[in-house]
Amino acid sequence: MTLRTTVFIATSLDGYIARPDGAIDWLEQANQHVPAGEDCGYAAHMATVDLLVMGRGTFEKVLSFPEWPFAGKPVWVASRTGRGLPDDLPPQVRITGESPDQIVRAAGEQGFQHLYVDGGMLIQSFLREGLIDDLTITTIPILLGAGRPLFGTLPADVPLRLVASRAYPFGFVQSTYVVQKG
Repeated sequence: MTLRTTVFIATSLDGYIARPDGAIDWLEQANQHVPAGEDCGYAAHMATVDLLVMGRGTFEKVLSFPEWPFAGKPVWVASRTGRGLPDDLPPQVRITGESPDQIVRAAGEQGFQHLYVDGGMLIQSFLREGLIDDLTITTIPILLGAGRPLFGTLPADVPLRLVASRAYPFGFVQSTYVVQKG
């Protein structure tokens, strides 16, 4: 069976996933306008995921949330050093210093089928190595002007095919793209 690697993330209209200091207050404020019970497909996406791989910065942000949002899901945190991370990590969390290619290979060898990649720099590194299969990007109607971009430099164009797009009445626009692999 083939391992599928996906991205499911929100950005500002100008392509930022966080403010320069990593704050996501703008996203939290925007989510207050989302009707109760609407999650823009997140629960359905997570129901198909059997492994999350996130960058260290994203992991540290998640640790600041009031509750651990990934109960029952294994999480691999990509960190070159692992230094400075808390000793009392949730039991399903593993720190890895492996490259994206090594992570995908190890996940496949362990029988995982759907890997969800989260965190701007990690997503960029997976894209550079051609390891993302599809991206679901929810655009929030706000311009931040500066911040941490979802996309960075790439060694070559990454052709995408739009497979779905939906405009929500509260202003979010969600598009799903399949990465066209050569």
